[in-house]
Amino acid sequence: MTDIAFIGLGNMGGPMAANLVKAGHKVRGFDLSEQSRQAAEATGVSCPADLAAAVAGASVVITMLPKGEHVLSVWGDLKPMLEAGTLLIDCSTIDVDSARKAHEIAADAKCHSLDAPVSGGISGASQATLTFMAGGEQKAYDAANPILQAMGRRIVHCGGPGAGQAAKICNNMLLGISMIGACEAFALGEKLGLTHQALFDVISTSSGQCWSVNTYCPVPGPVATSPANRDYQPGFAAALMLKDLLLSQDAASSVSVQTPLGQAAADLYRQFEQSGNGMKDFSGIIEMLRKA
Repeated sequence: MTDIAFIGLGNMGGPMAANLVKAGHKVRGFDLSEQSRQAAEATGVSCPADLAAAVAGASVVITMLPKGEHVLSVWGDLKPMLEAGTLLIDCSTIDVDSARKAHEIAADAKCHSLDAPVSGGISGASQATLTFMAGGEQKAYDAANPILQAMGRRIVHCGGPGAGQAAKICNNMLLGISMIGACEAFALGEKLGLTHQALFDVISTSSGQCWSVNTYCPVPGPVATSPANRDYQPGFAAALMLKDLLLSQDAASSVSVQTPLGQAAADLYRQFEQSGNGMKDFSGIIEMLRKA
């Protein structure tokens, strides 16, 4: 049993912390939202009144927060509270530069650290089937691996500090591009008189197959678990996809790499989000493309 503090108990962090409890770990959580704290407590997570009480005595601290600025602020607050040798794991999706700065904060506190963003969405967090993309020193990865195994199905050590975030940004840029392609294909198929099932049966077994079709089909019917069958309730919210695509474009600009399809995907998701659809599943962008 490991003594773990989990900071950030939202849609992703809450079920991740619950899975750590199921695995036999002692978990204390903290979140600014009372509703999130109450939901976590119902799964066996202890939620003290403040951050200091949550991390007191913890040998592992995990954060799952919205942005890089939040991670740096929280890790900065944690710094004087932590004992040397504490393992810090950030599972947020943030920019690479902020991830590297977080590693520096941990090093100054003589702590081990890992950036370990996730893929798999809310269902993956709930079912402990997430993929973790880890960046950090080998010693930190080795120490974190059994903890991450309790929350996910696959853990990939991508390299040194910031490498996990770099991998996540590249993956989600491709995901945004492929989802738009899948939506365009089905929107065109509809106009050409194809049924959703017929087109799915072709694409899912032919050269166009991809996760966005085979696992997360953007139209109702062919894939029972797809958000398309629930009026595009997330899932993975379009606002979060936009966030990741903008991170990818910032990263591309910083290293002078041309990503025209990534930029186009970001522009389309920005339009979708600004039309009031940020909390719809990102596959719901098909509704906007049908009207274009």
